Amino acid sequence: MTGDHSGAGCIFCRAHTSDDDRSTWTLWRHASTFALLNAYPYTAGHCMVAPVRHCSSLEDLDGPILLELMEGAQILIRCLGELYHPDGFNVGLNLGAAAGAGIEEHLHLHIVPRWMGDTDLMTVIGRTRVHPEDLDKSYDRLLAALSRTLEGCA
Repeated sequence: MTGDHSGAGCIFCRAHTSDDDRSTWTLWRHASTFALLNAYPYTAGHCMVAPVRHCSSLEDLDGPILLELMEGAQILIRCLGELYHPDGFNVGLNLGAAAGAGIEEHLHLHIVPRWMGDTDLMTVIGRTRVHPEDLDKSYDRLLAALSRTLEGCA
């Protein structure tokens, strides 16, 4: 599936075109990508970077967009490291429902801070998502860290 913003029901397309970044937890918009918090995070600070283009296939993205996607992940990892001091990160794409994509029509790259001993058992056993930090608080903290990081790159 490819196109511009034809995915009217797509949460990523809606977030990208929204005038209210706080309501969608959108962190930034670049030329070809944008970043936002995951509304159902596995851990505090769980973010995503997505192409502006509404597509589900990695093969549909050209080199400059792929580079911008990875540079976005790099910036988020730097900021999340500063804020949360995780022991590591999961960074990845779930391509297709069989691979675990909850929203398979719009490709997105997950950046998930991880700590030794953390677990996803609550989700598996209790079918309950535990938010270790209020999403609005995560959003404010990340925006401040992004501002400092991007200012240092200028």
